[in-house]
Amino acid sequence: MSENTIQIIAGLGNPGNDYEKTRHNVGFWFIDRLVSQHNLTLKNEAKFSGEVAKFNAPSGSVWLIKPTTFMNRSGQSIARLAQFYKIKPEQILVVHDELDLSPGTVRLKKGGGHGGHNGLRDSIAQLGSKDFYRLRLGIGHPGSKERVVGFVLGKTPQSEKILIESAIDKALTSIDQILQGNMQKAMNQLHAK
Repeated sequence: MSENTIQIIAGLGNPGNDYEKTRHNVGFWFIDRLVSQHNLTLKNEAKFSGEVAKFNAPSGSVWLIKPTTFMNRSGQSIARLAQFYKIKPEQILVVHDELDLSPGTVRLKKGGGHGGHNGLRDSIAQLGSKDFYRLRLGIGHPGSKERVVGFVLGKTPQSEKILIESAIDKALTSIDQILQGNMQKAMNQLHAK
């Protein structure tokens, strides 16, 4: 198995019905779509503090995980899975909501800071590395810092949900390239206007 193939896709979000339709949970939406695409079932795994599923891609086994630790501690869950299966940070793709991108926009990048995103902050801390890949799903920005918490934890209006779902669709068309480690090709597809 190649060094640069993705072996874990982690979607960030908060567990429970109260959060299901919030902007902060778009990472979970992405995992749910992959799960249904591959006819998988997520199983709650206490040792990983998350719901996990596994499928075989041409590049090898891929683990999907939705941490059940709540956003601020999602790195714990991802790190446990990675350590258990000896998976390196650069073989991990974290899917998360991105305030700096408008709804309908999707971007792929490797490394970087957390940009104030608590799920990314904890993932960096727990993995001891910034070198994982991020799939950033735009949710837009409320305009001021004071309004961010209410905004990300607010229900996604239908008009925005349609745009976010289309960004997820777009990302799913590039997922095979991403899994195989063809990141430049995936970025070219995703970032094309």
